[in-house]
Amino acid sequence: MGHGWEGAVLKLLRAKDFTFTVTGATQITEHYRRLTFTDGGLLAELPLHPTMWVRLWFDNDGKPHQRGYTIVDPDAENGTFAIEFALHQGIASDWSRQVEPGGAIQATVYGTGFEPLDPAPERLLIVGDAASLPAVNSLLDAFPGTPATIWFETASDDELPHRTTDRHDLRLIPRADGGDALVAQVRKELPELAKDTAAAYFWIATEAKSTRALTAFARKEVGFPKDRMHSMAYWRG
Repeated sequence: MGHGWEGAVLKLLRAKDFTFTVTGATQITEHYRRLTFTDGGLLAELPLHPTMWVRLWFDNDGKPHQRGYTIVDPDAENGTFAIEFALHQGIASDWSRQVEPGGAIQATVYGTGFEPLDPAPERLLIVGDAASLPAVNSLLDAFPGTPATIWFETASDDELPHRTTDRHDLRLIPRADGGDALVAQVRKELPELAKDTAAAYFWIATEAKSTRALTAFARKEVGFPKDRMHSMAYWRG
């Protein structure tokens, strides 16, 4: 299967292609599944960084369909990693449920990156949900001694694999009113925790509307400079 016009554009931009092979699967909860892979040479060729992600290509009735996923627990020495899927109705989720060890999937790496934080943050301020949980966890892993506040929007009662410790304040917010409950709580609590924006780092990756609203709030009303925050819409409601 080719990658269509999107793949052609990525090729022109010198994106790198790899083939991953499934080695195993773990059903973490009813709505969350982890697959392990061999990396097809990815980890030997590209430098690792927090929140590193890849584009996986799925077959949608003969048409290419791509989705981005964070690399989990990369092992460069052995060329392995995992990817975690928040399960719902969709091509990518269906593939993750059905694929067996030995199954292969094509991937492209382009657009992933993480600028070193200088000075190092004294506190992480993170907004995420099940789709961005692997990236949230990678941030916590990358700054193991840094206190963090995590506003996490939930859509089920699943016990998800949060990598939090006693240095982390995890605030669970049930998804309500199309994400407005999450936005309202972060707007209420963020200013007090971000009095010194140069000493903090604000990271948000949730549904598109919520991400836009909180990005604007953090920039215009709280005063985060561009180099002390990152935002990305992980999905659309």
